[in-house]
Amino acid sequence: MNQETTEEKRGLKPWVKLLIVVAVIGVLLVIANHFGIFDMLKEGTLKDRVLRLDAFFRSMGPWAPAAFIVIWVVACVLLLPGLPIAIVGGLIFGAVWGTVWSTVGANLGAALAFLVGRYAARDMVEGWVQKNPTLRKIDEGVRKQGWRMLMITRLVPIFPFNIQNYVYGLTNISFRTYVAVTLPCMIPGTIAFNFAAGSAREVILSGGQPDAIKKTLIYLGVAAVFFVLLSLIPGWIKKRYAKDGLIEEH
Repeated sequence: MNQETTEEKRGLKPWVKLLIVVAVIGVLLVIANHFGIFDMLKEGTLKDRVLRLDAFFRSMGPWAPAAFIVIWVVACVLLLPGLPIAIVGGLIFGAVWGTVWSTVGANLGAALAFLVGRYAARDMVEGWVQKNPTLRKIDEGVRKQGWRMLMITRLVPIFPFNIQNYVYGLTNISFRTYVAVTLPCMIPGTIAFNFAAGSAREVILSGGQPDAIKKTLIYLGVAAVFFVLLSLIPGWIKKRYAKDGLIEEH
């Protein structure tokens, strides 16, 4: 098949897709500005900002978790950083529910990005992989190790999380396996950041109440355990898989 025929089958040109992405981001920014989200984060102390965000989500009533989950999904699809959203989840919903809603949102977003990469934007993602030898290692790793490569890249920060979601759509890994491995591998980091943010919420909003101090210490302890776990996992994985060429030893 010649190059011209291939280009015809690719559908929308890359610059058109880029314009669509930019337009979508622009619409989301306009909506966020309309609801005053940026103003909530501009002025006042950290406590003032947290209180405004808290009031904003509380005003949604039972729809607040759904709105937060949608934010997560949109962030994954648009390749926006997820860490600030996870922290906001802990600050607004607390350690436990922040963990729950972040887990749901991040995994739904990862799943949707995988499907977009596999079916809707395959040619665009193929372009990323062709231009980036590092991303090609994901495909090579899946062929050699199967689901273990997915586990490695989820637990060790080798590749950006949001780009991974798209690139895995090009591999031969099944959607069911992708979802089943992604969920447990993302939980430790989600717990660590949400419990750290949840402890900050207790400090910011409690006013030094004894019950809040107790919760803060518990949340900090849980976060510390998972941060230590996350710091140990890369070393174990490097020792286990470096010989296969999936992880570079330094």
